[in-house]
Amino acid sequence: MHISVLTMKISLPGCGSLKEKRQRVGGLHERFGRNPAIAVCESGDHDKLDASEWTFVVAAISPQKIESLCSEIEDKLQRTVEGRVLDVTREIL
Repeated sequence: MHISVLTMKISLPGCGSLKEKRQRVGGLHERFGRNPAIAVCESGDHDKLDASEWTFVVAAISPQKIESLCSEIEDKLQRTVEGRVLDVTREIL
């Protein structure tokens, strides 16, 4: 079993309220949490309206599958979230 931790920091320019922040990034749990190989949580910047940090824990049988799932998460997040990805870190456990 292979495990990777993917952390993404997102800038949410112009976001003026907690409600708006949740509208922009709130669907991440639903989009990625359905996959049994992925655990997702908002891991930082809880008190900032214009930023958010999300962590994804990905488990799979092979390193290739881990790479594929992490790339899919990054691509989908960049396409669907109304914001800018500032930083991406991956850690293999």
